[in-house]
Amino acid sequence: MDLSVEQFVLNQTGASRILGVELIQELWSGFGQILKVKLEGAEVLSIIVKKIDLSNSGNHPRGWNTDASFKRKEFSYGVEQTWYKNYSNQSGSFLRMAKHLGSTSNKNGSVILLEDLDASGFPIRKSSLTLKEVKTCILWLANLHGKFMGCKSEGLWDVGTYWHLSTRTDEFKAMKDSELKRSAFKIDEVLNNCQYKTIVHGDAKVANFCFSEDLAKVAVVDFQYVGSGCGMKDLVCLLSSCVNAKECRLWEENFLDYYFECLFEALDGKFSGQEFVLLENEWRQLYPMAWADFYRFLDGWSPGNYKFNDYGEIMVENALSLFN
Repeated sequence: MDLSVEQFVLNQTGASRILGVELIQELWSGFGQILKVKLEGAEVLSIIVKKIDLSNSGNHPRGWNTDASFKRKEFSYGVEQTWYKNYSNQSGSFLRMAKHLGSTSNKNGSVILLEDLDASGFPIRKSSLTLKEVKTCILWLANLHGKFMGCKSEGLWDVGTYWHLSTRTDEFKAMKDSELKRSAFKIDEVLNNCQYKTIVHGDAKVANFCFSEDLAKVAVVDFQYVGSGCGMKDLVCLLSSCVNAKECRLWEENFLDYYFECLFEALDGKFSGQEFVLLENEWRQLYPMAWADFYRFLDGWSPGNYKFNDYGEIMVENALSLFN
């Protein structure tokens, strides 16, 4: 870390000195780093520092080094700061995420200081999940969606998720001609114009869920693409990242039933039973539409991606059949 970042860390945490710095990972496309910083003389022994460097034009592993790509990432880091400053303090214990310890920015980038979730009891990362573990993640998503149902996404993305069509024109152009490509704008319109909207995480893949040691609880990270939308987008993003096609087919109703059960509880009386039925009916119908929207992005971004499977393809067919 450079001296200005070190001083910011010391000022924000009250630490007397920095004992060590460990690289956790490089940010996507080379836009900075995530560091674990060990402290002396502070209330906590370590924190996470997300250091964003916008002076680097980026080196995307798949070659998407375009102006649109850069602007999307630049805006996303501003969104993340807004989330931590203005929204995360509303979460409560039922919606666990890293505590915001401070942030600063200039024309060349920004620095976000966050709680070290490993040290706070969430040290486990997983790439595939059991049914019970998926439900633990679903509960967190339902709590997020219930808490922010109907809220305006001020300072966040107007349309949440990292793959939404208006920011993925490069990937859309790269798609081969297909019924999915020809229907992409209709799918986008249907999702964006749903009656019931919440604030979605926008990148709810399993890698962003930090599990407790007993795997009974999760805390969530990475809020660059949080914004307005249908909660089914987050559910699709999660399932595509942690369960296979066979499990999706076997557990689909179980996943959906549990999600809506948790969502009703999370709404905490905001909706009458009758109105919740309307919300549930709308979002269940949008479930295959959310799969089709996600597959549209994958098809242009990474044809043949491991997340393609026959279950997702059936969901795409179901969505497209609504336009015939």
